[in-house]
Amino acid sequence: MDGEPSRKTGRLAIIAGGGLLPVYLAEAAREQGEDPFILALRGESERDWHSFEHIDIDTGNLAGLKTTIGEKGIDRVVMSGAVKRRPDWRAVRPDIKALLNFPRIIRSLASAGDDKLLRLVIEVIELYGCKVIGAQDIAPNLLAEVGPLGAVQPTDEDRADIRQARQAAEALGRLDVGQGAVSVKGRVVALEGAEGTDQMLERVARMRRESRISSRARGVLVKLCKPQQDLRADLPSIGPSTVANAAAAGLAGIAVEAGRSLVLDREEMVREADRLGLFVIGFEPTKRES
Repeated sequence: MDGEPSRKTGRLAIIAGGGLLPVYLAEAAREQGEDPFILALRGESERDWHSFEHIDIDTGNLAGLKTTIGEKGIDRVVMSGAVKRRPDWRAVRPDIKALLNFPRIIRSLASAGDDKLLRLVIEVIELYGCKVIGAQDIAPNLLAEVGPLGAVQPTDEDRADIRQARQAAEALGRLDVGQGAVSVKGRVVALEGAEGTDQMLERVARMRRESRISSRARGVLVKLCKPQQDLRADLPSIGPSTVANAAAAGLAGIAVEAGRSLVLDREEMVREADRLGLFVIGFEPTKRES
């Protein structure tokens, strides 16, 4: 046949940490005709990947990642799921290209925030000839939209708490610390650290039990992207467990940044929020930093 041969699209790889997001992405990719290859992070991914071609890989095994990319014809990578433990620097196995970044990798493991570390991981993956894409590129239906997701609406007092917690979360994000904050009656009572959202909400619940927060004042959880965040990795996410933990913490509801936050298991989450009398709402995105 005359003419240039048609270009074949390479394979998609999903780096899978903990939680449901990697599963949603793998299933969405398959529905789109992809044959995703799963790189299940050892000690993080708890899912059964038997129905997908996959390998288990250590978080710091950059050499193994590069080899797999070449052997499987991978040209796109999406990073998904929770990673609770950073690898010890002695566990990092770099290849020749990653060796050029080795001092920065070690510094990031030791002291950098999540966003800086993820940017470095993206840079290393792209050194291997892959394009890093976001979860929203595979499953845009997971993104929160502006407005209420369920039947419950926030009150004027709730909206004031949303504004207060949003300001706090933005300031926290600039420090590359976390993505969430809780405001109760106009007072910021909790900021998300390295422990994550669920543990922050457990802390709020404990403060309720200790009467450090009034049992009569409810409050709001806000989650949003860090102002400088690379949107290809670690978008804020909520799901049924977030609703359950917010209810246990005595909160009135949850507000997230529309278009930049993921809603997992939406039907169950909304059903549970409505049952518990909690609102879940998406607000207009914050203006991004250049």
